[in-house]
Amino acid sequence: MKPPILIIIMSTVMSGTMIVLTSSHWLLTWIGFEMNMLAIIPILMKNHTPRATEASTKYFLTQATASMLLMMGIIINLMFSGEWTISKIPNPVASGLVTIALTMKLGMAPFHFWVPEVTQGISLSSGMILLTWQKIAPLSVLYQISPSINPKLLITMAITSVLIGGWGGLNQTQLRKILAYSSIAHMGWMAVILTYNPTLMILNLTIYIMMTLSTFMLFMHNSSTTTLSLSNTWNKLPLMTSLILMLMMSLGGLPPLSGFAPKWMIIQELTKNDMIILPTFMAITALLNLYFYMRLSYTTALTMFPSVNNMKMKWQFESTKKIILLPPLIIISTMLLPMTPMMSILE
Repeated sequence: MKPPILIIIMSTVMSGTMIVLTSSHWLLTWIGFEMNMLAIIPILMKNHTPRATEASTKYFLTQATASMLLMMGIIINLMFSGEWTISKIPNPVASGLVTIALTMKLGMAPFHFWVPEVTQGISLSSGMILLTWQKIAPLSVLYQISPSINPKLLITMAITSVLIGGWGGLNQTQLRKILAYSSIAHMGWMAVILTYNPTLMILNLTIYIMMTLSTFMLFMHNSSTTTLSLSNTWNKLPLMTSLILMLMMSLGGLPPLSGFAPKWMIIQELTKNDMIILPTFMAITALLNLYFYMRLSYTTALTMFPSVNNMKMKWQFESTKKIILLPPLIIISTMLLPMTPMMSILE
């Protein structure tokens, strides 16, 4: 894709999300979603392979269906309240339809089927945009309408997402599919806290985006798309093996790393609301995710040979891929836990 065209398309994608973030009118929000959806499709299709075309078509059909449901919910809300403002949805049917439409856009269970397929069919850079930037707009609307959302509906979808995000990734060897299932599980954690403390959802989203960006950038730097290609990382860039290990553990939510902070605060908040079984169940299902992150870490870091032999090493060409943002992103993705007391003001 030529740079001027890419700049126009990327600016449209960003403008669509910004319109959704800043508007308080339902029609403008819907227009923002449509701009974003139509502009992201050329980015998904930039490889020009049949697989990328199929993935883009699946994405378009799912997002178009979600947009229709969203518009139906908006119209029902307009009929009952006579208002276009986002802040309040008094009608439960309209609230349910809007929630379902937004969770479909996010790829939460039971509308998760498109996420692994689409992510697998596109390039790593497109997948990175799909699993990070594209989550911001629907979550911002959910944040605004959180007082009107039916908690039982959202919690049911959240539990299902965490379960499917764990189970789905267990038998995968493709890194993009693993990250897609990881995304589904993280969306579940964000949705479960939305009706109790929406600000915690923003914290979780921020840390999730940082971790996912770092992981995708590392994979792009190594041109890794399968677990098998990850096992060769040690003889290209030995430092990368330890970085991938730390990032995977952070994505899984292990205590000394950044990924533990949002999970800890969500469990704490749910416990304050007299919910004991739900956070316990979610913490147990998070072990499923931790299992496949551990497997990735094993194939990356623990298959290293004890000695460095020149015959085993690949030719050390200087890498032409310079990723400037990677060092600060990795630091944020792994070392934020000591700042958790500062985040407690969110509660």
